[in-house]
Amino acid sequence: MGTPPSDIPPPPSSPPTPQPAAPQTQIVGQQTAPSTAVPHTPGLQPQGVGVAGQTNTLAIVSLAAGVGSFFAHIIPGVGGFTVALVAVVTGYMARNQIKQTGEQGMGMATAGMIIGIVHLGALIVLGLVLLILIFIFGIALFGIAASHSSG
Repeated sequence: MGTPPSDIPPPPSSPPTPQPAAPQTQIVGQQTAPSTAVPHTPGLQPQGVGVAGQTNTLAIVSLAAGVGSFFAHIIPGVGGFTVALVAVVTGYMARNQIKQTGEQGMGMATAGMIIGIVHLGALIVLGLVLLILIFIFGIALFGIAASHSSG
């Protein structure tokens, strides 16, 4: 025995509405929505996006530091060694950025690196020569003193 079709209830027209969830706990200082929109400044690119015609800033810094390292020996504490090292590091960073973004300045970055490396090499050679001269001067001075005292 079956149920006649007239006794079957019709399907519901809309699904039952779910119960609203409990309100979420808000942490002090946390905003649920931004209070202001971020201002848009026309003409500015997002960071990391380079313009093909623009020269990379780190390339300029590298070249300026490379040239300036020869004159930086008069600065106490900093000296030419530190500035030459800055030229090498910023040149390396600039070359990597230029490869990624397509900016200009590869030659400037390379020149800054080369000048910095040459300067660092010259400082190391000069330091070694100075140590050798001090050693030779010490032997000569103490050698003369030892020959006079034993005679």
